[in-house]
Amino acid sequence: MTAIRLTSASVRDVGDWQVCPGCRGLLYRKRLERDLGVCAECGYHTQLTARQRIAQLVDAATFVELTHEAIPGDQAGRDPIGFGDRRNYPKSHAAAAEKSGEVEAVVFGTAEIDGFEVVVAAMDFRFMGGSMGSAVGECVAVAAERARRTRTPLLVVTASSGARMQEGCLSLMQLAKTAQAMAGLRQDGVLSICVLTNPTFGGVSASFASLGHIVLAEAGALIGFAGPRVIEQTVRQELPAGFQTAEFLLEHGMVDGVVARPGLRPLVRRLLSVHRPDDRKPRKVSGAPPVRRAKRLGSRDPWEVVRRARHVDRPSTTDYLSLAFDEFCPLNGDRTFGDDPAIVGGPARIAGHRVMVIGHQKGHTTSDRLASNFGMAHPEGYRKAHRLMDYAASLRLPVVCLVDTPGAFPGIEAEQRGQSAAIAECIMRSSTLPVPVISVITGEGGSGGALALATADRVLMLENGFYSVISPEGCAAILWRSAEEAPEAARALRITAPELLGLGIVDAVVPEPEGGAHVTPEVAADNLRKAVAEYLGELADVPTNELLSQRYQRFRAYGKWQASEVRSA
Repeated sequence: MTAIRLTSASVRDVGDWQVCPGCRGLLYRKRLERDLGVCAECGYHTQLTARQRIAQLVDAATFVELTHEAIPGDQAGRDPIGFGDRRNYPKSHAAAAEKSGEVEAVVFGTAEIDGFEVVVAAMDFRFMGGSMGSAVGECVAVAAERARRTRTPLLVVTASSGARMQEGCLSLMQLAKTAQAMAGLRQDGVLSICVLTNPTFGGVSASFASLGHIVLAEAGALIGFAGPRVIEQTVRQELPAGFQTAEFLLEHGMVDGVVARPGLRPLVRRLLSVHRPDDRKPRKVSGAPPVRRAKRLGSRDPWEVVRRARHVDRPSTTDYLSLAFDEFCPLNGDRTFGDDPAIVGGPARIAGHRVMVIGHQKGHTTSDRLASNFGMAHPEGYRKAHRLMDYAASLRLPVVCLVDTPGAFPGIEAEQRGQSAAIAECIMRSSTLPVPVISVITGEGGSGGALALATADRVLMLENGFYSVISPEGCAAILWRSAEEAPEAARALRITAPELLGLGIVDAVVPEPEGGAHVTPEVAADNLRKAVAEYLGELADVPTNELLSQRYQRFRAYGKWQASEVRSA
């Protein structure tokens, strides 16, 4: 990783030493530069210039600057509204240019990151607080348009106090200009990554900075719309500890991840890699093939199947992500309320295919299960799934869902936040996704909470999974007024893999090792990977209109007399 030469923008010189703004300790300048401007004692991230950001992120000697193409020299510093400041705007602009050595508060161009081509734009807080006027908005828009035209990923690094007041409503209009430029990337399926650094506020945070496919925040960064001083002085609210920090935003579902500066380049490289085109030559995938005929499956007691599906050591979604998938990049948050650990998801690769993986997460230990609420998702979990489906649709990624839940969480807070609507929206979105959707019931498939991730072109089930409108215990309690009748209810509901394959609810069954998936998780993962790869290959060339029509007819047929008959083996 490239070392950076620090300026005195955020640290105070004391000879060869500097005072850390975080812990006030003395830091040796050369060591601080080697550490990318991060204090080794307290982890404080000092402020970097736009060029330092670019040098940190891209391959050496690959950056080709294009800033002047977006901001001609005769346009820099012009006063479009004749702003009546005590010190006129052109003079303030010229002073900022002299201080920073830049023509404006943003630098943009093309570069490579580990060989992957990118368009990169980085903001410089030294230039009038990184404020966004017409020139900055133009530069960001041109960068996005170039990325769209060349189908090259866009990487934006922000540092801004907000809109530039000296340009009045012309500055306000830059929010719309840059937002619609980012919308173009989504429409055309060009990856965009936004990195929010300290500080990112106002019009920048309320426009392009929040509109990337992926939004990351640097550790400790302050991010928000209205700054703390504005909030305190206008609405007189007392701010909670850690308010508007990157970590606060992650907790409240507003960003995909918080990254310490040394980890930023490796993560961006990984994101670029996972989105690269599919391997041209199909990979040979090990594992047992999926079973497509019910007569090839032996019968077993449904209650025993339920017990195996619920086994505490049965592989969870994160287990399959590490064993069956490659390069998984977890994304977080519903952008509205919070992040739900009961739903995990993000882009990954499987057998050479790039995909979006979304799954229920249970965990194994008591603490893990409590943290993930035993796989019972809240509304924010389903809204996160919905967001990731939109992401997949934009970038043309097939969706693979791993289903393992007793059901959606039925608590008071879930009802208050709209559990039914969140599930319904998720079902509706997955039914209209213009990309292949494959769902695998890996354990429990509990009611609507499972169907939210199982409205798919192909539904697979592990051999010891089950899928039901209600839990056996719930059915027994309602119909026979005794949960002790759960084994009988399991038999009556016809919830096992052979039965559901015969009914046409599932398309194939993924074999498990003798004794269940928990006995040899690696074998179960190989079989799952082989099944998913096989169906991805089958669906890859199906035209979008035909894919959507077949998906509609699949679910339209359930409940008709012909579809109610058990399929012949």
